[in-house]
Amino acid sequence: MAQRILIVDDEADIREFISYNLRREGYDVYTAADGAQALKVALEVRPHLIILDMMMPVMDGRQTCEAVRKSEELKDTMVVFLSAVHQEQCQLESYEAGADDYITKPVSMRILCSRVAAIMKRLTPQTDSSVKRQLTLDLARRVVVTPEGEIVLPRKEFDILQLLYSEPDRVFTREEIFRAIWGCEVVVGDRTLDVHIRRLRRKLGDDVIVTSKGVGFKLLL
Repeated sequence: MAQRILIVDDEADIREFISYNLRREGYDVYTAADGAQALKVALEVRPHLIILDMMMPVMDGRQTCEAVRKSEELKDTMVVFLSAVHQEQCQLESYEAGADDYITKPVSMRILCSRVAAIMKRLTPQTDSSVKRQLTLDLARRVVVTPEGEIVLPRKEFDILQLLYSEPDRVFTREEIFRAIWGCEVVVGDRTLDVHIRRLRRKLGDDVIVTSKGVGFKLLL
């Protein structure tokens, strides 16, 4: 069964152009012209991925992303922003809203399709929980080594995993993680850390990183 993608953009030509190219890659593609319409379509088709514009009428991209993250039915849906807004603050706000990635326009269709394919690989289910926990870190190459192969993580995700890996079964508080990864000079919202943890769980297994409610996170090996 083909993976499902929902494209949300208020410009019809952009929706049609991206849809055409992603359908050629074998995806089932759905579209919406604004955030409110996107939520209705998403609840109907349960997309694996939502590609979301930032500036839209009715509901903007951030509001839509936050609504997706609050929906139990869409909890496993990946959200990627495709936006012409390049400001760093806007990108940080999108991650705090729960986005999995942020791609700036203009972008070639070859690059976009490649990014989509990489994101879809994260959704490949892993059924054997004992395999999930058999992981080691190659610090020299900064990759995660598992029985099924190597996993390359973005810098911040690897840094968080390395910190948790340094003392398995110990609960690291949110403050400790913020201080170690972002430093005292950078102001980071709680949602940013939650997004990184959620991404790590999708790649390594839901039961590898455990939440200690109201305290922080620990790694189980």
